[in-house]
Amino acid sequence: MSDEQTTDLPPDHLSIDPRSEHFDAEKLQRGVAIRFKGRVRTDIEEYSIPESWVRVQAGKTVDRKGRPLTIKLNGPVEAWYEDLGEDAPVNKKD
Repeated sequence: MSDEQTTDLPPDHLSIDPRSEHFDAEKLQRGVAIRFKGRVRTDIEEYSIPESWVRVQAGKTVDRKGRPLTIKLNGPVEAWYEDLGEDAPVNKKD
């Protein structure tokens, strides 16, 4: 890949939780789309492409601090930036 394409790929691991070490507001604001098991999902809390998993909210259940409980689902994960349009480069496990 060229250097220009690698900068247009989302990170391998990203979270929407500001307390997470994998949180990056600039990349999230840009708009990251996720395809999990062949279906585009909009309810992803966190993902890891190399480890092939995503975290999604477990219904409306919250912990004692009011944070949503999440469950980890395993399967193929692909990520791309929505602002690049239809032909955006996709970050996926090879």
